[in-house]
Amino acid sequence: MIKKNYLEDLNNTNKPFIIYKSGKGFDLYKDFSQKIILTNQNIEKFINKSIKLRSKNKETDLFIGFFGYEILNNLIGVKIKKQKVLKFPKGIFYKPETKIKFSKELNYKPLKIIKSNKVFKINLNNRSYEKIFNKFKKRIKAGETYQIKICTKYKNSSQIDALDFFCRLVKSNMAPEAFMIKDRNYSIISCSPENLITKKGNFITTKPIAGTLKKSKNFNKQKALAFFKKNIKETKEHNMIVDMERSDLSKICKPGTVKILKKKTVEEYKDLYHYVSLIGGKLKDKVSSLDIVKAMMPGGSVIGCPKISTLNLLNNQEKENRNIYTGSFGYIKFNGDMRFNIIIRSILNYQNQSEISVASGVVIDSNAKHEFNENYIKAKALIDLYK
Repeated sequence: MIKKNYLEDLNNTNKPFIIYKSGKGFDLYKDFSQKIILTNQNIEKFINKSIKLRSKNKETDLFIGFFGYEILNNLIGVKIKKQKVLKFPKGIFYKPETKIKFSKELNYKPLKIIKSNKVFKINLNNRSYEKIFNKFKKRIKAGETYQIKICTKYKNSSQIDALDFFCRLVKSNMAPEAFMIKDRNYSIISCSPENLITKKGNFITTKPIAGTLKKSKNFNKQKALAFFKKNIKETKEHNMIVDMERSDLSKICKPGTVKILKKKTVEEYKDLYHYVSLIGGKLKDKVSSLDIVKAMMPGGSVIGCPKISTLNLLNNQEKENRNIYTGSFGYIKFNGDMRFNIIIRSILNYQNQSEISVASGVVIDSNAKHEFNENYIKAKALIDLYK
């Protein structure tokens, strides 16, 4: 039986903990016996070691944490030029000794209200965004990429109660890959909707999202689906990302086993609708966890298509480090099973600096104003937490 004030008591200890959305509620991980800060030098060793540890069939036989965007690029041999850098770890994983299951409700009342800064600065205004947009449009016309995601950042100086933010976020904008990490000098709060990897035994799935529609009184899920199917731009974008994810899975799956399990459905969120598919396949014999991470990360649906050439274009253009954004959060079990999302719709609060990153996709028939506005729609549920 969980005490009524359990979350309040836990939050006040200042000990690190993680909450991750599960099928029937939330899983809370704590009492970490190991904390591994990843570097370009130790990441491969960490991934390989994680499944060599002996599993005792305990629910805590796993490492849980995140890979940042930059370390994943380095892992697959993609270079990033010198950028403005927040000196935040490239990835952190924890070995929990305690796991507690919560129902669908997370009941938490902060003992004191922290007044957060409501004002955010954006790193790209409309004019700057349009310049980058037009530059990438030329790259698309030249055949160097077919779709590319322009990252926009909203930043402010704020002290926050991460648990309060997370509990309010999941009540207003529940997402299947929501998670939070609270540690001594940083926190991450996320309502990510996108699953990148779910591996159980020799079967693996991925759920690409490509297509966003702002909610309005005139639309429901059925009308949103009809809109996506009729919209040439959204359909092209979705088909490209699905094809790319199928290609990524084919590198590690047995020939002929990669299938679209659910094709072009709509998911509903607080401020928007998403266009979603589900793809799965049977893994080849002797495929390692490292093979899977290299094949699937960074997630293509938040980068563009084709992945490697588009990553190079992005990394040459972007002036700031992405940090956690478009990295992956999740766990690797000692038996080799894993679950990872794509880190989007997230707040990184580090040393009382908050950072919200979002991106929208540019294809040949995209409109700069529409894509710029779409970025704000994606960030709004997070920005609203500071009000």
